Amino acid sequence: MHLGVLRRLPLALARAVLAALRGRLGALCWSLAPLSLPLPGWRRVSAPSPAPAGSRREREWDEASLTPTSVNYHFTRQCNYKCGFCFHTAKTSFVLPLEEAKRGLAMLKEAGMEKINFSGGEPFLPDRGEFVGKLVQFCKQELELPSVTIVSNGSLIRERWFKKYGEYLDILAISCDSFDENVNVLIGRGQGKKNHVENLHKLRQWCREYAVAFKINSVINRFNVEEDMNEQIKALSPVRWKVFQCLLIEGENCGEDALREAEKFVISDEDFEQFLDRHKDVSCLVPESNQKMRDSYLILDEYMRFLNCRNGRKEPSRSILDVGVEAAIKFSGFDEKMFLQRGGKYVWSKADMKLDW
Repeated sequence: MHLGVLRRLPLALARAVLAALRGRLGALCWSLAPLSLPLPGWRRVSAPSPAPAGSRREREWDEASLTPTSVNYHFTRQCNYKCGFCFHTAKTSFVLPLEEAKRGLAMLKEAGMEKINFSGGEPFLPDRGEFVGKLVQFCKQELELPSVTIVSNGSLIRERWFKKYGEYLDILAISCDSFDENVNVLIGRGQGKKNHVENLHKLRQWCREYAVAFKINSVINRFNVEEDMNEQIKALSPVRWKVFQCLLIEGENCGEDALREAEKFVISDEDFEQFLDRHKDVSCLVPESNQKMRDSYLILDEYMRFLNCRNGRKEPSRSILDVGVEAAIKFSGFDEKMFLQRGGKYVWSKADMKLDW
């Protein structure tokens, strides 16, 4: 495309076109590895070597193209909580420069992304929430994504953030595993004199005031599996209550090189089903077992590499910034059918929810 044509395009469209061209060039360069050299201005990210001939990873390369409809971008591993079952532990403090992150997000939009979920770590740690705020605004205002969401522990969110960025955010999901503060402390969600549950109610009110859909995420584990949360969840009235079964990921929260020892939090499938049965009358409940969780999420790490969790570990692809979305996603282990089966695509734009704020 001639440079003069690009100059006449709207800014957002021009960026998307450039992102697509970079992605295709990156994929071409990777196919020529190890002869290829980095393109000017591109950031090289350490990643696994290309797969040997005939290997499982090479077979995945030949699979049909996947669409990154819904992407979870864990752009930081740092967190101010110490949840014992966390499966994205703080091994680095790396965060992409803002413009690089935006470039990657534009590439994902061009590849078909409709929903972006920012997570961590704790996404409100970098630059006191300004980093994620700018990404949220970019995705909604310039990329015009139908859905922009955040998952947070909520401890660092202030009302001024809602005033500045709330209009660009569709859903705020707050992690809350118990309505007993003593249990939260046992799990690792305690933070000095601050009360996690009281803060949850404050955030719920701000979401009403600033027209942000409110969601709750709970990880069911050995310390909360007997708890009855019916009354509290109904009172908070989230648009969705995601209930996860505690999951082990080798090298993250279990195994010799892990920073967490989550084995003591693990519950059986039967225990999980009993918890779900006890809360079956909660209309917004969305259950997710280990099997559904492991294969049905597209996860990007802090280097914008897709993480394949099929083998019980997080095996990274090449970064989409280096090889493009189409090339990287083929190593993601993503089960698109399971994504749809678990209800991964739903009414996720607040403009379509018709909520009574």
